[in-house]
Amino acid sequence: MRHFLLYICTLFSSLLLAQTTLKGTVMDATNGETLIGASVKVKSAATDAAVTDYDGAFILKTSQPLPLTLVVTYIGYADKEIEVANATPLTIKMGENARDLVVVEIIGQRVSDKQKAAPLTVEQLDLIAMKQTSASSIYNGLGALPSVDLTTASLGFTIINTRGFNSTSPVRSLQIIDGVDNQAPGLNFSLGNFLGSSELDLMKVDLIVGASSAFYGPNAFNGVISMETKNPFYQKGLSVMLKGGERNMLETAIRYGNSVTNKNGNEFLAFKFNLSYLRADDWVADNYDAVGGTRTQNGNPGRWDAVNTYGDEYFPLNNKTGDNPWSSKYLLGIFHRTGYAESDVVDYNTRNVKANVALHIRTKPTKGFESPEVVISSSYGNGTTVYQGDNRFSLRGIQFFQNRIEFRKRDKFFIRAYATNENAGRSYDPYFTALRMQQLSKSNKDWSEVYTNYWGASGFTNRAREMGYPNIVTTVIPDPPYVVSSFDDAAAAAWLANQQNLDSLAAWHAITQQYANTATGFLVPGTPAFQSAFDSLTNLKSNDREGGTAFYDKSSLYHLHGEYRFTPSWAKYIAVGANTRLYRPVSDGTIFRDTNGVTIRNSEFGLYSGIEKHLDDDHWILNGTLRADKNQNFGLLFTPAASVVWHPIKNHYFRFSGSSAIRNPTLSDQYLNLNVGPAKLVGNLNGFKDMITIESFIEYLDSTRISKLKYTDVDAIRPEKVKTLEVGYRTTIGDHLYADLSYYFSFYNDFIGYQIGVTADFDSLVGTASNVQIYRVAANANKQVTTQGFTSSLTYYFSTYYSLNGNYSWNRLNTATDDPIVPAFNTPEHKFNIGISGRDVPLFGLKKTGFNINYKWIDAFVFEGSPQFTGQIPTYSLLDAQWNVNLEKIHTTIKLGASNILNNERFQTYGGPRIGRMGYISFVYDFQDK
Repeated sequence: MRHFLLYICTLFSSLLLAQTTLKGTVMDATNGETLIGASVKVKSAATDAAVTDYDGAFILKTSQPLPLTLVVTYIGYADKEIEVANATPLTIKMGENARDLVVVEIIGQRVSDKQKAAPLTVEQLDLIAMKQTSASSIYNGLGALPSVDLTTASLGFTIINTRGFNSTSPVRSLQIIDGVDNQAPGLNFSLGNFLGSSELDLMKVDLIVGASSAFYGPNAFNGVISMETKNPFYQKGLSVMLKGGERNMLETAIRYGNSVTNKNGNEFLAFKFNLSYLRADDWVADNYDAVGGTRTQNGNPGRWDAVNTYGDEYFPLNNKTGDNPWSSKYLLGIFHRTGYAESDVVDYNTRNVKANVALHIRTKPTKGFESPEVVISSSYGNGTTVYQGDNRFSLRGIQFFQNRIEFRKRDKFFIRAYATNENAGRSYDPYFTALRMQQLSKSNKDWSEVYTNYWGASGFTNRAREMGYPNIVTTVIPDPPYVVSSFDDAAAAAWLANQQNLDSLAAWHAITQQYANTATGFLVPGTPAFQSAFDSLTNLKSNDREGGTAFYDKSSLYHLHGEYRFTPSWAKYIAVGANTRLYRPVSDGTIFRDTNGVTIRNSEFGLYSGIEKHLDDDHWILNGTLRADKNQNFGLLFTPAASVVWHPIKNHYFRFSGSSAIRNPTLSDQYLNLNVGPAKLVGNLNGFKDMITIESFIEYLDSTRISKLKYTDVDAIRPEKVKTLEVGYRTTIGDHLYADLSYYFSFYNDFIGYQIGVTADFDSLVGTASNVQIYRVAANANKQVTTQGFTSSLTYYFSTYYSLNGNYSWNRLNTATDDPIVPAFNTPEHKFNIGISGRDVPLFGLKKTGFNINYKWIDAFVFEGSPQFTGQIPTYSLLDAQWNVNLEKIHTTIKLGASNILNNERFQTYGGPRIGRMGYISFVYDFQDK
């Protein structure tokens, strides 16, 4: 019995030792900044090791008995040995070394084993990478990542897309901040970082590329941008930023965080406060080339439909090319009404204010960072910028409120509730405003009549004949007598081919245009009459009742999400979760069909479960998830995903995954009712019956024969779907080279786009049309399309301080289709980045200097937006650079840099401005409480 008890005690003791778990945080001893990717090992058992996460925290399990010695290493810091006598959470502070460290197993690349083993393509910016970015903002710095397509539509509106089908309305990607969806509720997509987080408070940015519905829900269709802010329990102290630059750019920000201890000396409450302000003069959209595919091109004497001029679109009565050659109006050809340049009707004064306050409460303070935590936060955003969707929109004084409460425990559970409210402020549609300004003078029909009559009365055709333009030749046939008229078409074409003659025609058109504008009361920009009319229109709602061009949008979004992770002995974890969401759009008929007492509500919910299992001592990692989603207007949809990560030998990770995602139709796809002048844009929740096709209506106009008309029905809108297969490989080669390669193939079904058609009434006797209305109706494509792509990323670390990096992306739309409903791919086939950076470099007696130089090359591609904003984006390249110095004694970092340093002005989106250089200098004071 004694031997049996001894055996039991020995066995029990061994089990206890096998379950020893050590936890702690690693930070910089000087400034208290947590260190990401630090290596923590048991000295007597090198295989028992861990790597710190983005809070500098680690969890290390070991079979070695206590006490034991931990060895902590991190590039640029002296190795540190810690004697551990018990399992109390550790706080390990690292000091600088003499910088003679050559080989470090983590090699300072901040790529943890956990990241290498991720089953999907994940790109990251951590604290160090954010400080090193040479772009003018951290958000723009994401453009240097291999899978990212960065589109700048204005200085205040930059959006991120991945893997094709990109647009300036990024409905196929999800952006979250601390797990909270950052979308504007009425628009159903994020406005970039315009209403996001202050740079001083950002801890890291993860970009999960590809279909990711399993844990993130619908609309994580092509990717997720996940931002995490700083936790005031770990990042304490005062930070202040002052940044100035070109285009009168001024950005300021302040962050303060701290904690409170209880009577036992345990931290139980932490808080933070953020406030930032940005002002700048936006780039002007001044592309006055002809819109691609229109009837007239640059140089047409009667002008043309310019990209960034609104109200000069083609109008049938302004086309005189079908007139008889002997008509005095024949030389008119096609002419265009005087429109308004975007600069006449858009507010380019970019302004942005962001504020945030948060409380973090530990419910069990004695457990330190292991304690469950309650987070209460409130965020506010306000500003003015230009947003580009189907049209260019001037957002003035738009406001964004977001409140969140969350109860969570790291890697165990969370329950999160938040509400997002927006107020469109004084935002308006500049394109529609331009059309309404014209209508305040005369209609298109009246203006056209004045124009053609003046041309005929002014004798311009006779002047042309005096300059050699051919005349009409008449011949009298005597028996029976009649007159034959003829015209020398070849001579006329030769005359029009002479540039001097074209210049004369253009001058005569200019005279005629001036007369028509004066006679019809054209409102000239800059005059009191123009300003009065502009102010009136943009302050009246764009509904049938008020007849203005201003948006009224006080929409809201309410969301509840919970997740719990079980850790059974036979699996790494099993996660179960659920979420529900309610949209409450309120637009007073300016955007949606919420007039005459109609209230719109849209709800959805989702359930999911995931499991991860490790086999063969972590050489195999298996992961599977299944999600079910139900929107009130659509059926139950399932999105499964599975992955395998094979880790055959140290530092080599192969991954194979199959994932799926859905995108529910947006509120616009379901309920839109927006009058933009020439057409009505409508949602399609219930289907659209008896719509006349555009092609047959044009044939009817040419013949006035009702028999030419063809009718079609548009099925009710339904969700989009995508399935993706992906393979990848991540490795560290030697001690200095990190590589990440991936390939994907995607299958898309039920793309959401739109069909264009006409409704009208017809006289049964003569066939004339009345009450003609053009509609753009949300619709699904019937064809499946496939895409594929490849990315490669290499980073080489050398000479302690420096790294050389490069990445390449190839994306291709495989399926050639002329289906207009399939959204445009809008993605360059090839792009690459090459960069070199240095961190904490001793230079000129300064201990900590740094730099980053990045060269980006983007292949040409066609950007297809609305008909007004479709055209070629030429091949372009950019060079960004920055140099910084950290003055430790005064806790200040000075950074001098420029994005697009060579001022290579280029379009990133067709219809947007040419984006030029943005040089800047910033000062960041960062005093961290220890």
